[in-house]
Amino acid sequence: MELREQLVQYYQWLRRHGNNDSHSGNASVREGDRFWITPTGACADTLSVNDLVACSVSQGCPAGASLDGPLHQQVYQQNSAATAVLHSHGPYSVASTLNGETFIPVDFEGQLYFPQVPVITIAYADYVAQAPAAVAAMLKTHRITVVRGHGVYAVGETLNLAYKWTCSLELSAKTAFIAHQLGSVD
Repeated sequence: MELREQLVQYYQWLRRHGNNDSHSGNASVREGDRFWITPTGACADTLSVNDLVACSVSQGCPAGASLDGPLHQQVYQQNSAATAVLHSHGPYSVASTLNGETFIPVDFEGQLYFPQVPVITIAYADYVAQAPAAVAAMLKTHRITVVRGHGVYAVGETLNLAYKWTCSLELSAKTAFIAHQLGSVD
């Protein structure tokens, strides 16, 4: 399966498994100095390879690319190992980080993959201007980060790894929520 087909598949899996609603989040995959990104307003349920937008790592994205195109571009510019960026809105991940504090997984896998998940606070009105630099800087040293109240950004050397980090964080956040409800952790 070629990279663009994989990108569509992973973006649809984010929707299918509850990490995005029908039209939220975005995803990209890099090939050299070019990356493919989901279009603005993409519907995961109907997205096809022909809907993807080609962007340049050095020149940027044309009209029609996701609003987060500049964010993906900066991630690729600052992290040479990155070949995939996934943005999702997992409800447990978002809810667990609404306090703006770094998320510390309570489960074994979460601690293994990311002993801490940094949370970035950006005012809604400043998101477009500030998010690209803030998220890209965080993803230089972390596999995953959360923009408070908004969503998760995961980077990987492959689409599969970025997807793994996104899903692992959501499961860690869900596990922490259940553990708090049961009183097994503080």
